[in-house]
Parts: sequence; structure tokens; C-alpha cells
Amino acid sequence: MDRASIQERFGIVGSSGAIKNVIDRARQVAQTDITVLLQGESGVGKELIAQALHELSMRRHERMVVVNCGAIPEGLIESELFGAEKGAYTGAVEKRVGYFEEADGSTIFLDEIGEMPKEAQVRLLRVLETGRFSRVGASQQQQVDVRIVAATNKNLAEEVQAGRFRKDLYYRLSTVLIDIPPLRERPDDVLPIFDNFLHEFSKEYNSSHKTLTSEAEEILTSYRWPGNVRELRNVAEQVTVLLREEEVTADELRPLLRDVGQAAPSTDLMRVDQEEQQDEDRSGSDDIRQRELLYRAVLEMRMDLRELKDQIGSFMSNVGVVVPRDVAERGDFPSDYDDFVVVRNAGEGEPDAYGDPSERSREGGEVDSLIRDVVYEVDEEGPARPTPREAPPDRPPGEGGGVPEPTSARGGEPAPPSETGRRPPASAEPVEAEEDEEELPTLEKAEKQLISRALKQFDGNRRKTAEALGISERTLYRKLKDMDEDL
Repeated sequence: MDRASIQERFGIVGSSGAIKNVIDRARQVAQTDITVLLQGESGVGKELIAQALHELSMRRHERMVVVNCGAIPEGLIESELFGAEKGAYTGAVEKRVGYFEEADGSTIFLDEIGEMPKEAQVRLLRVLETGRFSRVGASQQQQVDVRIVAATNKNLAEEVQAGRFRKDLYYRLSTVLIDIPPLRERPDDVLPIFDNFLHEFSKEYNSSHKTLTSEAEEILTSYRWPGNVRELRNVAEQVTVLLREEEVTADELRPLLRDVGQAAPSTDLMRVDQEEQQDEDRSGSDDIRQRELLYRAVLEMRMDLRELKDQIGSFMSNVGVVVPRDVAERGDFPSDYDDFVVVRNAGEGEPDAYGDPSERSREGGEVDSLIRDVVYEVDEEGPARPTPREAPPDRPPGEGGGVPEPTSARGGEPAPPSETGRRPPASAEPVEAEEDEEELPTLEKAEKQLISRALKQFDGNRRKTAEALGISERTLYRKLKDMDEDL
């Protein structure tokens, strides 16, 4: 029988060189009883080739026995293959005939042979060598005439190297090895096979025969088909049943393909080759290097934040009370300061910001108490610094350039400069201070006061508050959260 007749008889569709080689190899060994191992991915049609081997042999008048070795539990596979005597194990209430005994004079197809346990592999090797076996629990051996065709979706040579499959059994099974290529390696066969399935399902479901647009055909041929012919058959059945129009477009076909969505840029999405998978594993080292760079960047960011926190802590160490701008504009404090003014109490025994009280009495009248406060401006670009002010209009000109020079209480001597090296400014309306020296707040408390007063000034606007404080909104949210938890 020629190749075309075999393809027509067994429904093997395809004109690629790969499928032609498979059919020619099967034709050569079909008339013999030689053991054949079919190797290929799941869904490529290994059982179809096995059926062709049996139907073209001299055993075609007997039924071929099909055994899925991967579906039989490990403890029962020997009794399933070779049979068991009554009482051989718990539950064996009667004698059982095994698959090899049923296949006597015919062909037995051992699918998924790579899943067979090693204990059963020993007995299978014995059958291949001598054609004899014994039922489980029996002492007498039986002779059978069976031709074995095995199939696997694994690379048995690699399984042998890994110690999961017996080397001697592999050599015995692979007397003739037929490697069936996956569908992605023969794209010329995709459209003929798909059209054959459409014709088959249109008759089964009594529907019109669907046709594909050129874009839809391109999607089918470029898709990798990880499920091979089985997946192609599934898509053809969905097209026949689910789509109403006779012409199938690319947009209608794309959702039916696994892992290909509407927004997918291409259909070449899957990597199922072991070599390609190994290439992906090798690229893992690049991911590790990228992860190390990310860790380093995070650590550097953390160090920068810690340094910023230390700078803020150093700046806030001298802060006492924060006064909003609107308070300063009402006249309680000088109004020409930026954003906020910070009031710091002078130390015990130090001259106050405005000099000797008697000197102020001569210039501005009686005051209720000594002023012990020094007014500083909060500068976003640096630490707190004193800000000079113009002389009041009622002061006589020519004294200190229009600015009254503060004097101390000891003999009218000029007041010493402030901590920054410059004398603090005088105010026409001095700020009252408590007679008793207040205890300086902690850094945490001062920070909370600063944030609270800033929020109050900007009516709760967190963006403006963060800009005024010189911090990010994210940092402000975190600090507000910490303040809520403390409450």
C-alpha cells in the first residue's frame, strides 16, 4: 500500500516532509513483529500511527489491546498487565486475565511507557525477551505471542541517564524508533488538518462549513500549538459550534487559542521546547544581577533618608514654638518672615532680644515683663538665621543705621550677638514671654507641633503643608499615620 492510500485510510493528513518520513518508516516495519517505540509530544497522534502499524500487519484480524501505563496505579500495574490468581492479594476474589494474555496473537500498545514503575519494567523485559510471564500469585508460567508497540512523550534516553528507566528495557523497546515531530515543526500541515476537522464537525453537528480569512490562517500557522493535533481539533470544534458566521476572522479565532488574548501583540507566545526552556533557565543569572542592583538602590535610598532625618533632627533641636504666617501678619510677630517663624526662649541670665528694660522704657514705654525670646526665620535652604528689620518710624535716625542696638541690663552695654553671630532684630511690638523658662519639647513633640500648626495654617491642605515643610506628601502621610497611632 502506498503512502497516499495509507493516509487516506487512517486519516493521516499532511504533506510535509516530516510526516512523509513517519509514514514511510511505519510502512517498512508494519509487516514484521519487530518492537516499535513511538516517541513524540502529547497530542501528535502516536496512537494513530500505532493503529496503522497494527492494521498493516499480519495481526490485523485480531483486536489491538491498548494500555495506558500512566493511568494504572503502581500497586496494580503488574496484575493489570499479567493477571492475578484468586486470593493473590486482598480483594482478588477471582482469577483475573491480564492485558498480555488478552493480546495473545495480536498487538499490545503500551502508551506512556515512561510512566511504568521500575518493578514492572523488570517483568516487561522478561516478556520481551522470552514471551513468557506468570500471573501474580501463580507459580506456572504462560507463553504468549504478542507484538509490542510502545509510545512515550518523554525522552527515554534522558530518563535512563536520570535513573528513572531501565537501560536494558530501553534498548529492547527502541529496536525501531519512530520520532513523530510536533505540529509547530510542520506548519504546512496545520491548515489541511484544520480544514479536515472543520469538514468532520460540520457533518457531525449539521452546520455549514466554515472558511478562514487570510489573517485567521496566518494566526493558525504562526501559533506554536503546545497541544499539537489534539489542540487543533479542539479549536476546530469550537469554531464549528460557537461561531455563527461562515467566514471566520482573526478577531473571532484569537480568543479560542490558549494563552492568546485580544491584546496579545503576537501569537508566538509559548516556549515548550526543552532547549528553549534551558535557555530561559540560563537567563536566571541575569535576573539575579538585576535584583542585586535593585537591592543596592533601595539601600542607598534608605541611607539618604537616614541622613535627611539626621539633618532635620539637628535643625529641630533648637525649635520651640512654630508661629503661622497669619499670626505674624496680625502684628503679633514681625510680618516679613517667610512661611513660619520659630520662637526660641533665651537662657537664664542671658540678655533678652530687645536689650535692657530701662532702655526700652525710655524708648517705648512701660512693659509688663522682660522679653526673653529671640525670633528666627525658618529658611528652607539652611538653618535658622536672624532677619534684620527696618527701624520704626518714630525712632530717631542715625542710631545704628536706623536699627536700635539692643543693650544689656548691665550698664547699657550693647547686647551680645545671638548664636548665629548676629544680633537679633528688635520689634516695635515685642512678643510676650512667660516669666518662667519653659522646658524645651522633645524632637518628636516639636515635629508633631510643627505639622499640626502647618495643617491648621493651610486649612488641612496636605499638599501645601508638605511643600511648606520641605517634605514629600508621602512622608507627611506617614508621619500623620504615626501621630494617629500614638493617639
